[in-house]
Amino acid sequence: MTRPNTVLNEVKENPNPAVSGAGMDKKIDKSATPYKKALLLVSAIAIIGLLIFIIGTKTSDKVLVVDNSRIVISQVSTGTFEDFIPIRGRVTPAKTVFLDAIEGGRVERILIEDGANLNAGDLIVELSNASLQLNVLGNEARVAEQLNNMRTIELSLEQNRLAHKRNIVDIEHQIKLLTRQLAREEALVATGAVHQSQFEDTRDTLDWYKSRLQLTRESQASDAKMQEEQLAFLKETSARLESNLAISRQNLDNMNVRAPVAGKLSGFNVEVGQSIARGERIGQIDSPDDYKLTAFIDEFYLGRVDIGQKAIFEGYQLSISKVYPQVQNGQFEVDFVFDDQQPPAIRRGQTMQIKLTLGDASKATLIPNGAFYQDTGGKWVFVVTEDGNEAVRRNVRLGRRNSQFIEVIEGLEVGERVVTSPYSSYQDMQRLTFN
Repeated sequence: MTRPNTVLNEVKENPNPAVSGAGMDKKIDKSATPYKKALLLVSAIAIIGLLIFIIGTKTSDKVLVVDNSRIVISQVSTGTFEDFIPIRGRVTPAKTVFLDAIEGGRVERILIEDGANLNAGDLIVELSNASLQLNVLGNEARVAEQLNNMRTIELSLEQNRLAHKRNIVDIEHQIKLLTRQLAREEALVATGAVHQSQFEDTRDTLDWYKSRLQLTRESQASDAKMQEEQLAFLKETSARLESNLAISRQNLDNMNVRAPVAGKLSGFNVEVGQSIARGERIGQIDSPDDYKLTAFIDEFYLGRVDIGQKAIFEGYQLSISKVYPQVQNGQFEVDFVFDDQQPPAIRRGQTMQIKLTLGDASKATLIPNGAFYQDTGGKWVFVVTEDGNEAVRRNVRLGRRNSQFIEVIEGLEVGERVVTSPYSSYQDMQRLTFN
């Protein structure tokens, strides 16, 4: 019971007792703390940036696991590149003439059936048009009346010319008579047998006829010049009217549709009683046993196809005769003609596989042609790694291509392996992992 009092007395005697470990404590310098904080902040930012980079790299490097049995892997090799493309052409007639109704009308009679062989000028179908017939008859009547008026004017001009000529003849005759009479009276005046006044009257009459002759000739020359111009105009007008009359009659003849050239009639499908409009197409005539090939080519080759380029079909040589530059549905049309002779058994509508040569054969680095080209445009491919476990996307530059191979310009080495099957499911991938 005395122990607590003893401790209390000791505390009172020493109010500042020593603390255990007090000799080891020291004062901290607070001025070094901001530098440590800055160092920690920079380290944290660097670590965060590194993590973001690693995460972004892993995210952008998209990987897809594929079954290697469902893809096609081809090897890059060297060989001779034959610059050609296969084309499927359709046999069509070399020349076609279309039959159009020049004048519309009602079908009265059909003389030729579709598919028949025709000679130039053969009558195919007869049409009738009452309104056209009435118009032609009216034109004929008007033209005939105008031509009759022209003939009347020509007759009048000719009569006027003859009247001038007759007047000149009469005047010249009178001048001859008066000249002889004046000579006789001049001799008799000296003897007094003829009065001086009679002699002077005869002389004045002779002068009058001479003046009249001069005026008549001037009038004849003026009328002749005008008559020549008017006759030329009348002849030109008459020729034009007769041409119009011939055209009117030709319009009636056009109601009978005839074959303009020899050939085979096709596309002819009309019936008796059917109304045919003016300008309506009623059929066509194809050249017999003379054919060409019509083919559609991908627009990719538009700049490399021109007239005169050669193609081949089972030993038969063809040339491009016409290129249609209009592009429809990603293709343009080309016509081929046989150079020497055509196959004997071809028929219209038949299709043929031909090979169009685009350039000369040359040595090149090649990869097999595949569906991947349509997906990448030849700008990148998946290249298989050496261990064969995956394929990595790589940018390349490809050149010419045919049905078998594609020319490699840069980006691939001989011996490397490339995925040549479709890339439609891998467009956004960077790597393909095989399982």
